[in-house]
Amino acid sequence: MAGSGPTDTRPLSPHVQIWKWHWTMAGSIFHRISGVGLYGGAFLIGAWLIALASGPEAYALVESIAFSLPGQILLFLWSMAVLYHFANGLRHLIWDGPMVGFSPKVASLWSMFNFAFAIIGAAVIWSLASFF
Repeated sequence: MAGSGPTDTRPLSPHVQIWKWHWTMAGSIFHRISGVGLYGGAFLIGAWLIALASGPEAYALVESIAFSLPGQILLFLWSMAVLYHFANGLRHLIWDGPMVGFSPKVASLWSMFNFAFAIIGAAVIWSLASFF
C-alpha cells in the first residue's frame, strides 16, 4: 500500500468537516436524500394500491394513516422531494447537455432556486388541494 505510513505528506482527501458548506454542496446531498425519499414514496403508493385492491377495510386503514397528522407531514415531505428531485434533475440535464451553469455563482443560485421551488411548489399544491 502506497503512503500508508505516518511519514506520508500527501494531503488528506477533503470531507464534510473540512469543506465550507455552500448551496451547491447542500443541493447535491439533498438530491441523494430526496432520491431515497422517492423510494419510500413509491413503497407508500404500492401499499395504497394493494389496499385499494384488497377491499374497503384495508383501504380504510391506509386512508386513516394517510390522513393523520404524521401521514400528512410525510406526504408533504414526499411532495417536496418529488419537486426538488425534478428541478435538480433538470439542472443535471442542462449540465450534461449544453454544459452551462458550472460557475460557482450560477450553481449556487440554481441550488437556491431548487430548494425554493420545492418548498413553495409543495405549499401551493397542498393549499390548492385543501380547497377541493
